[in-house]
Amino acid sequence: MTMAVPSGVACIKQGAEARVFDLPTFLSLPQGCIAKERFKKTYRHPDLDRQLTNKRVVQEARSLYKCKKAGMDTPTLYFVDMNTATIFMEKISGITVKQRLLDYQATQYSGVDFASLSKYIGESLAKMHSLDVIHGDLTTSNLMIRETIESVVIIDFGLSYISNLAEDKAVDLYVLERAFASTHPNTEELFESILSHYLNAYKNSKAVMNKLEDVRLRGRKRSMLG
Repeated sequence: MTMAVPSGVACIKQGAEARVFDLPTFLSLPQGCIAKERFKKTYRHPDLDRQLTNKRVVQEARSLYKCKKAGMDTPTLYFVDMNTATIFMEKISGITVKQRLLDYQATQYSGVDFASLSKYIGESLAKMHSLDVIHGDLTTSNLMIRETIESVVIIDFGLSYISNLAEDKAVDLYVLERAFASTHPNTEELFESILSHYLNAYKNSKAVMNKLEDVRLRGRKRSMLG
């Protein structure tokens, strides 16, 4: 069965690897869905491009399925079409953590419940890493707050992979830490609280924290050297 994005549907986001579409209807779902389509890279040999694209599609779908099956709040996987390199998944009704923080930045985040937000994020990351799923692109744009329930949804597993190495999990956390520091000033307390919940929820977190210090040190050295 082949299922391509219908013609005329507008692209709502395009990155270096894929285009994202908001489908108003999908099969029997009146709310529609999100379709993520990986496009061809003309600078690569067609056979290599197809191989790499298929690998990324499969890995993203597996990560989504693995996290959802374990009880994490991630987009529900509806359908994967390998012929068009497209993943059809749940449309999340809500707002990104990035936008929520930007909306309240001028008031020093007075309208943001840091305690709940840090708990949801920290425990979600702990669950993900306990499954040995490395997100690969943890930013506040890839964390969403649902409108209907109190939860943080981790989205966009396009760079995800499986690893049990504490180093890889530490890099995941470091990327998120840098995202907070560069985009959301004065959120150091929020990120420390996220790490605290992560520590409490993940039994192997101490090894990750030790590696995080090493990753931070390397990051500071790179910054000093330019």
